[in-house]
Amino acid sequence: MKLALVPLSAAACPYRLLDDAGQEIAWANDFLDAQHLRQLSPRSLRAYAYDLFHFARWFQSRPQTLSEITESTLLDYVRHQLTQQPQPTPQTVNHRLTVIRCLYRFHLGQEIPSGRSHFQRTYTTRCPVGYGRPHRNVAFGLRLRQPRRVIQPLAAEHVAQFWASFRTFRDLAVVGLMLLDGLRSCEILALQLEDLKLADALLHVLGKGGKQRTLPLPGEILEALRSYLGLERPLTNSPRLFVSLKGRRRGQPMTPAGLRSLFRHHRSRSEVRSANPHRFRHYAPSRTMPPRIVSTASGRAFGP
Repeated sequence: MKLALVPLSAAACPYRLLDDAGQEIAWANDFLDAQHLRQLSPRSLRAYAYDLFHFARWFQSRPQTLSEITESTLLDYVRHQLTQQPQPTPQTVNHRLTVIRCLYRFHLGQEIPSGRSHFQRTYTTRCPVGYGRPHRNVAFGLRLRQPRRVIQPLAAEHVAQFWASFRTFRDLAVVGLMLLDGLRSCEILALQLEDLKLADALLHVLGKGGKQRTLPLPGEILEALRSYLGLERPLTNSPRLFVSLKGRRRGQPMTPAGLRSLFRHHRSRSEVRSANPHRFRHYAPSRTMPPRIVSTASGRAFGP
């Protein structure tokens, strides 16, 4: 069994699950095609495909059909995952379980039955505007407990040390957008020239889930962007804002690998080993804005 990237029609997902004979696994690919028609991002489709691939390799050895899956089946699947080395994180296991439940609902139009195993968990919700008491809710279905992750932003001196290692206006603009506007790496790479409104000092950003937001450009970023566009950006037909400045890819859009290489080089040069885009994204907003504004600026859902 293998997962292949096969360019097909615009209505079909490019990620295809194939069996040992090279034939398509219909129950998985039909589901992926449906998610593709829902306009899910390529990253989401890729994650769904790899989750289904992992499940299908385990499920093919069981004397069951898809319609015979129960929560007991999922329990066996979780046990199998927790015996693997390296062991997947609870977030990974829970994401795979969610994809399987979506797959089951897609094909059978109902939730997965409990079988011999019954799981119940409680959680609380509050009114979106923050008033009233929390409400206790009960959810059913297997799910691992996920530890709460706390992102530790960089210290101010480390940020200054890392910032001082950059020598091009493009790189200063990239890091500045992460630091002061809270942009994600994928949002940086997806920026188009038309998204930049220099006269109004505004930037239009297309974030996760296709959500759009407009952010103000601080003076430092505005100056770096103007210098980059006027002095450094090669003549190119690419609509992307950030492009490669040298080498064989000069003038072509900046890639995720190129951005990782940029941070890797400057981590070594500045000796700030903990610097990464996600820490930069969490740096300035957490110190300068109240939570409600942080959630709007960074494109994150934030509860009261």
